[in-house]
Amino acid sequence: MSDVPDLPGDGPVTEDEVGEELRHVVEAPPTRIVVVGGGVAGLVVARECARPGFEVALLEASGRVGGSVAPLSLGGMVVDAGAESFATRGGHVAELLHDLGLDDDVVQPNPSGAWVRHGSRSVPLPKAGLLGIPSSPLATDVAAAIGWGGAFRAYLDRLMPVLKIGQERSLGTLVRKRMGRKVLDLLVAPVATGVYSASPDDLDIDVVAPGLNAALTRLGSLSGAVGELRSASKAGSAVGGIRGGMWRLPEALVADIEARGGIVRTDSPVASIRPWSVAPEAEAADVSEDAEARPARWLLTLRDGTQLPADAVVLASPADASLELLAGLGDELAALRALDWPPASSVELVTLVIDDARLATSPVGTGVLVADVPGTDVRAKAMTHSSAKWAWVAEAAGPGRHVVRLSYGRAGRTDGTSTLSDAELRAIAIADAARLLNIPFAESAVRAFARTPWTNALPYATVGQRERIERVRSEVDGVEGLEVTGSWLTGTGLASVIPDARRTAERARGLRWKALTEALQADGGTEHGPTDTE
Repeated sequence: MSDVPDLPGDGPVTEDEVGEELRHVVEAPPTRIVVVGGGVAGLVVARECARPGFEVALLEASGRVGGSVAPLSLGGMVVDAGAESFATRGGHVAELLHDLGLDDDVVQPNPSGAWVRHGSRSVPLPKAGLLGIPSSPLATDVAAAIGWGGAFRAYLDRLMPVLKIGQERSLGTLVRKRMGRKVLDLLVAPVATGVYSASPDDLDIDVVAPGLNAALTRLGSLSGAVGELRSASKAGSAVGGIRGGMWRLPEALVADIEARGGIVRTDSPVASIRPWSVAPEAEAADVSEDAEARPARWLLTLRDGTQLPADAVVLASPADASLELLAGLGDELAALRALDWPPASSVELVTLVIDDARLATSPVGTGVLVADVPGTDVRAKAMTHSSAKWAWVAEAAGPGRHVVRLSYGRAGRTDGTSTLSDAELRAIAIADAARLLNIPFAESAVRAFARTPWTNALPYATVGQRERIERVRSEVDGVEGLEVTGSWLTGTGLASVIPDARRTAERARGLRWKALTEALQADGGTEHGPTDTE
């Protein structure tokens, strides 16, 4: 079978099946797509575009791909240094894993769930809730977590009229008004901070809990609205993982891109993008040989001086890098950088490998979320008992050995861990883990320690961010051959990143079919050529 493009809506065709009027579709030079950024979003775009009729190159500024999905070699095993799971909603991640041949390695976590710590006391996190908001305020697990006084105050939500229907945007303000401070501070804040790295007061309800305002209007109570949203969600685990670690996903994506003929280059930061023009001879020394013969829409210049022509560019880099590149493409795109962007959140993860058999009977489920309230006796904002949460981690660690991961750095706080030495941070993490696990293990039991700093994407779910993102998308939509995607626009989490990346790839590929359609019409070809989408 010859190298024939898949025509939109027709499936794969052979060259013999292509009519004479479509002959130049087959013979047309490939469309060159350059993807800037090698996180999961960029990798998915590159994979979706790497097919007959396209030349795809992915450029990653750092020395590795995967973004916040990364491996960590520690204590004779490889675990996740960043994201360790994916949300199962929508089925988007599961579909991609199936396509990559990883579906047999999808695993579910221990269902025992997490606990929450208030001061020096840890209790199970109530299960029948949404972002920590209880659907049954007088349930025994709610009362155990916030006391009967807090539970009765939360129950008043059932008796309180809905005065301003659908008008509240701040999650924190809504919870505080409807259910009181204990639900907000002791349940919602630990969950929201852990998921979104932002204060509940800054989170947009319609982004973090779509449909909650409408359900509140219909049912007249916040707890009732939470119950309706929970009952409407599909049964089964809300998250999944990959045996061996989530880092296997970017590894598989790279292998598939290269098998399809695409190119993945690390240590290749892009300095600028500009509309194509015939460059001076000296400046064009590193442009591909056919560049002058085949003018492109864009010319990318790497920081080492290399220049690459492209018919389409997809920006899948972090917010600051994407906005900087967009700023060089005209005043309207440059104005995007001046919007009131919130600062990116920063966290540091500490992973400990501990030899202490007592941790096998630890009474704190799969981990602990820490409420930021007076009297809190640990500095970490959360701890995951990885070998209790994931069976594959326990198998890799071996009998009596445990893997614990602690997270440091709260939104809006300046008391982070970046200035601490390894020895100082190690000591703090060991003390925190011992308190959170309620087992005072010896420092000598810690066989391995690693620290991994992360600067997360912009807090997508904060109030006002949706409008800024819509402005970016609107401005970029007006520039043919330019696309933008990534977690700063979709929200963190593969369930949000992957479908947006796939839609972005479809639009980038559609540029080719648009050009071929126009060429057919100009040549007096068939009345109906290829459509704009695949």
